[in-house]
Amino acid sequence: MSDSSPSINVICDTAQRLTGSATDYRPLLRLASGREMILLGEASHGTHEFYQRRADITQALIEDQGLDAVIIEGDWPDVARINHYVRGHDRDSSAREALADFERFPLWMWRNTEMAAFVQWLREWNSRQERDRQTGIYGMDLYSMYRSAEAVVQYLETVDPEAAGRARERYACMNHHRDPQRYGYRAAMGISESCQQAAVEQLLEMMERRNQWLLRDGPLAEDEEFYAERNARVVHHAEAYYRGMFFSDVNTWNLRDRHMVNTVMDLRQHLSRQRDRPARIALWAHNSHLGDARATDAARQDEVNVGQLVREKLGEQALLIGFTTYTGHVTAAREWDEPAEHRWVRPALEGSVETLFHETGLGDFYLDLHRVADCALHRPLLERAIGVIYRPETEGQSHYFRATVAEQFDALFHLEETRALQPLDITEHWEAREPPETWPYGT
Repeated sequence: MSDSSPSINVICDTAQRLTGSATDYRPLLRLASGREMILLGEASHGTHEFYQRRADITQALIEDQGLDAVIIEGDWPDVARINHYVRGHDRDSSAREALADFERFPLWMWRNTEMAAFVQWLREWNSRQERDRQTGIYGMDLYSMYRSAEAVVQYLETVDPEAAGRARERYACMNHHRDPQRYGYRAAMGISESCQQAAVEQLLEMMERRNQWLLRDGPLAEDEEFYAERNARVVHHAEAYYRGMFFSDVNTWNLRDRHMVNTVMDLRQHLSRQRDRPARIALWAHNSHLGDARATDAARQDEVNVGQLVREKLGEQALLIGFTTYTGHVTAAREWDEPAEHRWVRPALEGSVETLFHETGLGDFYLDLHRVADCALHRPLLERAIGVIYRPETEGQSHYFRATVAEQFDALFHLEETRALQPLDITEHWEAREPPETWPYGT
C-alpha cells in the first residue's frame, strides 16, 4: 500500500497526533461528555501504554466529568478489596497490598506498576471527596467461583448465621475439588455432584431476604448486601461456565460476556439509585470484549461481547474506544500458567489495520472514527489481539481476526511502538528481555 493510498490520506487528514501532553485527550473527553458508559479497550493484557493511557483518560473523566465507577476485567471479590482501599475502608496500607487478592495466573494483568499507581491516585482523590462523590472500582469477571462462595458465607455469618449455615451446606458440593475446571469436568461427566441447583437456590434466597436484612441493618448495609448478592450470582454463573467448558454445544464465551454485562448493568442500577441520577462508568477490558462483536469475525460464530450488548442496551450513551500497536514489547506467557516473559511483539502483518496505521507515518495518534470518510476502515481488515499468551510462531492463526474498525469502535488510539507492562512480581523470566529479531514468524 503506497503513501498515496486514499485510505492513508483520509486517516492523515482526520487523525490527531499525540504529543504526550494532557491536550492529547481533549477530543476524546469532548466525545465522552455526558455519556453514561465509556469502554476503554486494549490490544493486549501486557502493554504499558495501554494501561497508562487508559488510567490517564479515566483520571481526567473522574476529575472533569464526575465519573462514578471504574469496572475492570477482574473478578468481583478480588477487586472488592481494591474498592475498600480506594474508599479508605480497609486495613491495607498500600496499593500493592490492596492488589494482593490477585493470586492466580495471570498475576501481571492487574498486579502491575500502572495499576498500583492508578489505585493509589484514586485513594488520594477519594480522600478529598464526600462519600457520595467518591469513585469506586469493581470487577466484572466470573472465574472466582470458590472465593465468591466463601464471601457469601462470610457475609451471611454477620447478618444471618442460620442462612450462613444453609449456604455452607449448598456450596459443600464444590469443596471436593478446589479446582473449578476439575469441578466442571467431573460435574459435566456425572462423576461428581453438580452444584447447579444449589447455586440457584442460594441466589434466590439472598434475593428474597434482601429487604429483610436491609430493613434491619439500614442504608449503610446496602453496599455490603449488594456485594454479597453479586458474589452469589458469580457462583451461579461460574458453575454454569465451568460445566459448560465440557459441552460442545455451550458457548462459554457468550456465558462469560453476558455475565460481565449483567454485572455492569446491575452495578449501574445500584449506583444510580444511590446517587439519584444515572451513574457514569468506565469499563477496562480487552478490545475483543469491548469492541462491537457484530463488526468482527465473532458474529459468524454467533458470539456476542460486552461492547455489542452495552451498545444494544444504551445506544448513544455508550462510547467504545480501542487501542492498537504496530510493534514493541509485551508482557505475556508462552503457555497457560507459565511465567510472565518480556516478549518482543513482531511488526504487524500485511493487510492489518495496524500496518495501515504504520504506513501513514503519523506515529502515535488519536482517531475519531465518526469523522473518517469511506476508506479501508469501513471494510474488514486483519486486527491483532494478544491476550495473556503470545505465540509469534503462529502469529496469523493465533492473534488475528477480521474486523470493520469503523463499526467496531467509536474512536481509537494507535501507538506505534509500545513497551511491556511491568509486573509487581518480577521474575528472572521477565528480566531476560527478548530482543527483536528477523525471522519468518507464522502467517
